[in-house]
Amino acid sequence: MAKRKAVVDKTHCVACGCCTTACKLHAITVFRGIYAQVSDRCVGCAKCAAMCPADAISMEAAT
Repeated sequence: MAKRKAVVDKTHCVACGCCTTACKLHAITVFRGIYAQVSDRCVGCAKCAAMCPADAISMEAAT
């Protein structure tokens, strides 16, 4: 199974912080109150994508 990683669409992110709350590994932060950023700690669980009210997070194959 290929490893996945969360990817944030900055044009749709509303910086609400729901994804940061959902991520127990603290792999997501909100950058300057503008949009969410995903760090290398992401394990691809997709909890952040499920919680995002703006559908700004998708899961893609990690490179």
